[in-house]
Amino acid sequence: MNIENPKFADVVAQPSAYERLQASLKSEQHTWLVTGVAGFIGSNLLETLLTLNQRIVGLDNFATGYQRNLDEVQSLVTPEQWKNFTFMQGDIRNLDDCRQACEGVEFVLHQAALGSVPRSLADPITSNAVNIGGHLNMLVAARDAKVSSFTYAASSSTYGDHPALPKVEDRIGKPLSPYAVTKYVNELYADVFAGSYGLHAIGLRYFNAFGRRQNPNGAYAAVIPKWAGSLLKGEPVFINGDGETSRDFCYIDNAVQANLLAATTVEIDAKNQVYNVAVSGRTTLNRLFDLLRNSLLAHGVPADVQPVYRDFRAGDVRHSQADIDKARRLLGYKPTHTLAEGIPAAVAWYASHQDWLIE
Repeated sequence: MNIENPKFADVVAQPSAYERLQASLKSEQHTWLVTGVAGFIGSNLLETLLTLNQRIVGLDNFATGYQRNLDEVQSLVTPEQWKNFTFMQGDIRNLDDCRQACEGVEFVLHQAALGSVPRSLADPITSNAVNIGGHLNMLVAARDAKVSSFTYAASSSTYGDHPALPKVEDRIGKPLSPYAVTKYVNELYADVFAGSYGLHAIGLRYFNAFGRRQNPNGAYAAVIPKWAGSLLKGEPVFINGDGETSRDFCYIDNAVQANLLAATTVEIDAKNQVYNVAVSGRTTLNRLFDLLRNSLLAHGVPADVQPVYRDFRAGDVRHSQADIDKARRLLGYKPTHTLAEGIPAAVAWYASHQDWLIE
């Protein structure tokens, strides 16, 4: 680094949009609603917002979230910060619950949903009821409460069978699963509410988010926590297909950043949009396995094993990679963690929470 060049030093020292936002939030308290607050992304949003001294209402029915996630967040913040959190047990399929949760709220971060392509193939009716019916309830409640903004969890599955890489927001294909259909309909509904009612809505198409408090158990666990849990328990690791399927893996801190930037943006051009949330990288499942195994070995976990290959999974796309230029330009989004930086952080958390692997 050429620190003797004043011009260069000024450039590297300039804070990012997210750093400026964090500083602003610490001095100005707002009220936020986080749906799915006991889940993976929801609990991380809760933790970050509490450390920024914000007020949070959290809504969850514990269908896929856990009390232990909330308990851990409580252990990581101060008692005064925890007092800023109000929990409401409820279901987004119930409009009255959504209305109650939105009362007095400025910013909505709508994360509640039933994830997983295989889950939607096994039970499309429930996925539709939660992801579409629940999303519509939240839009109605947020509209009626006159919230400042409505930021919701979209999905990279919306790109469907479109072959181009990297994925650009305005070019999508046909959905390949009921889950993908529900997330696309979410975007259509949000766009209609923006145009018809003036609701400021932003969708975030997450690309394979991973990190602390992501559930490693169950048939619908995401690949990184599932594999980490299997390696920690000494169980086989299964790879669907030949292992050359590739994904753009996004560490949780990047997803949290995107949510806060989207919710608080004052730029007109940035509102009522959909954004990719990723790092614009592409990693094969074989490479991912090596990264996980090596990181666990570095933590003293005996993980010197080979994966077991099986058939490709129905509904999965072969390759996925995001173009994040739109989020960079309009939101000031700047990922803080690549996959190689996020894996050690995630593995450290799993290694120190092995008791969570037993349900």
